[in-house]
Amino acid sequence: MNKVAILLKDRAIVRWSMLVLLASMMFFAYMFVDVLSPLKSMLETSRGWTSENFGTVTGAEYFLNVFVLFLIFAGIILDKMGVRFTAILSALVMIVGAGIKYYALTDAFSGSGLETWLSSWWVSLPASAKLASLGFMIFGCGVEMAGVTVSKGIVKWFKGKELALAMGLEMAIARLGVFAIFRMSPRVAESMSNVSAPVLISLILLVIGLLAFSVYFFFDRKLERQLGESGEEPEEEFKVRDLGILFTNKAFLIVSGLCVLYYSAIFPFQKYAANMLECRLQTSATDASDIFSWFPIGAMILTPLLGAYLDNKGKGASMLIIGAVLMCLCHLTFALVPEAYFTKGIAYTAIIILGISFSLVPAALWPSVPKLVKDRYLGSAYSVIFWIQNIGLWALPLLIGVVLDRTNQGVTNPLEYNYTVPMLIFASLGVLAFFLGIWLKAEDRAKGYGLELPNITKKIKTDD
Repeated sequence: MNKVAILLKDRAIVRWSMLVLLASMMFFAYMFVDVLSPLKSMLETSRGWTSENFGTVTGAEYFLNVFVLFLIFAGIILDKMGVRFTAILSALVMIVGAGIKYYALTDAFSGSGLETWLSSWWVSLPASAKLASLGFMIFGCGVEMAGVTVSKGIVKWFKGKELALAMGLEMAIARLGVFAIFRMSPRVAESMSNVSAPVLISLILLVIGLLAFSVYFFFDRKLERQLGESGEEPEEEFKVRDLGILFTNKAFLIVSGLCVLYYSAIFPFQKYAANMLECRLQTSATDASDIFSWFPIGAMILTPLLGAYLDNKGKGASMLIIGAVLMCLCHLTFALVPEAYFTKGIAYTAIIILGISFSLVPAALWPSVPKLVKDRYLGSAYSVIFWIQNIGLWALPLLIGVVLDRTNQGVTNPLEYNYTVPMLIFASLGVLAFFLGIWLKAEDRAKGYGLELPNITKKIKTDD
C-alpha cells in the first residue's frame, strides 16, 4: 500500500477551496481588464481619446505577450518552476502594471513633466493613453501568465475528477468580475467625476488576489510533497524543442484557431459593447453597461452546468460548433436589425444568446487540451494557445477602433457612432469558427482523441 493513502486533492472540501483561491484572483483580474470598457465615451470627452486611441490602449494588454513572446516564456517558467512560483509572480506583475495604468489616469499625472515628455512624440496618441498602454502591457503579461497557471493548477487538483466542472466554475467566478465592473465602473466614475477612481478600486482588489494566491501556495506545496511520497511519477522536465510537438499536432492547432477566433469576437467586443449600446439605444453609459453586464451572468450560470455535463456525458466538439453559431447570430443582430426595431428587449436577447455561446465554447475548449497533449507539455500547451489567442485580442480592438473612426468620419459625438461594420467583422469570426469546429470534430472522429467522451474516468476498486 502507498505511504500516502489519501491525498489532499482527494478531499473534496480542500480541492474546491483551492479552486476558490485560484478563481478569486481571476475574478479581480477580469475586473481590472474591463474597468475602462464602460467608460469609452467618458474617456473621449474628458481625456480627448479617439476610438483608435481607445483601441490602442485596450489592445496593449496583449502586445508584449504577442511580440515579445512573453506567453511562451510564461509557459516555460510554469513548467520549470511550477504553479506556486508562477502564481505569485503573475500577481506581482499584474499589480505593477495596474499601478502604472492607474497613475496615467490621475490628476497627478496631468501637467507633470512625464506627461510633457510623453506628449512630445507620437502626438496622435495622448500622453495618458501612452502611459496607460505601457501599464496595461505589463498587466497583460501578468494576467495571461495567471491564466495558464490557474488552468494547470486546476488540472493538478481535479484531473480524473470533476475537471470540466471545476474549470467551468473558475470561468464563472471570473466572469462575475465582468458583471461587477460593468455595474460598478460607470457609477463610481460618474459619482467621483473621475475615470481613475474605479481603476484604483480594481487595483486594491488585485492586492487581495495576491493574498489568495499566497494561501494557495502552502496547500499546493503540501500536495506536491504527498504526490512524491505516494510514488506518483513526477512530470518530466520541459525542453524547448518540445514546442515543435505542439506545432505539429493538427488537432491542437485547430483548437488554437478556434480559441483565437472565438475569443477575438468576445473580449474585444466587450471593450466596445457599452458604447455600441449607448449609440444604438441612445441611452446613458450606466444604462448601457447595465444591459451588457448580464452577458457574463448567463455564462456564469450555464458554464458549470455544461462543465458537469461534459464530465459525465461528453460532446465537447459538438458544443464548440453550437457556440460558434450562437455567437455569429448575436453579432449579426447588433449589426443588421434596423434602428426602428432595435429595442432594449432585442439587446437583452442578443446579450443572453452571447452568454449561452460563451458558456458552450470555453466549457468545452479548455478541458479538451489535456486530451490532445501529454501532461509534460500541458503548461506550454496552454501558453501557446493563449499566445495565439493574444494575437487576435491585440489586433481586434485596434482594428475595430480604426474601422469605427474611418466609417464615422465627421462624427464628433461619441453617442452617434454607427457600429454596423465593426459588428459584421465580429460576426465573420463566428463563421470561421464554425468551420473550424466541423474540422475538429472530423479530426477527433479520425484520430480518437475522445473530445466527445466524458472527462470523468471510472476507477476500479481494489483491496489494500
